[in-house]
Amino acid sequence: MEFRFETIYDQKAITAMVRALRKTLRKKRSRRSQILGGVVVVLGLFLAWPIEDGKLRIEASNLITWIAVLILLFVLAFEDQLNAYIARRRMMKGTGKAVAVFTEQSYRSESEAGKSEWPYETIAALAQTEEYFVFLFDQSHGQVYDKASLTGGSEEAFRKFISERTGLEWVSLR
Repeated sequence: MEFRFETIYDQKAITAMVRALRKTLRKKRSRRSQILGGVVVVLGLFLAWPIEDGKLRIEASNLITWIAVLILLFVLAFEDQLNAYIARRRMMKGTGKAVAVFTEQSYRSESEAGKSEWPYETIAALAQTEEYFVFLFDQSHGQVYDKASLTGGSEEAFRKFISERTGLEWVSLR
């Protein structure tokens, strides 16, 4: 049995990969960052509260604190998209489009930059969104496969095939 994917590593695909990393291998670290960010937001709002003795007081330090709080809220709200944007900018030239072929023993990935063969044992976690399958290797590396380009079998058959080879369960990110 052989499955084949053709994936374009655009903002949407990399965002799916980054989100999968955040919700699986980076779960504890991400939760700590979000809690710390929330505490900083609450402290910033408390310390820069503009009402004192029933009067509205707007000072430069309050405005700066409010701007910092808004920036932090933006970063917390769009964490995956921002991380994906940075990851895309750091991608090696020629890796924006990849063709992957999955066989019984291993899988191959080919892009303009070159060819790679991967054993299934290197996969640390499996995730899927509505549009992508995501393989995660460590807290910084993963691969994404566009479900719409799958040939050689159904999505269910592919999930079963990969689970059997890796011994891992799929995490669904809906």
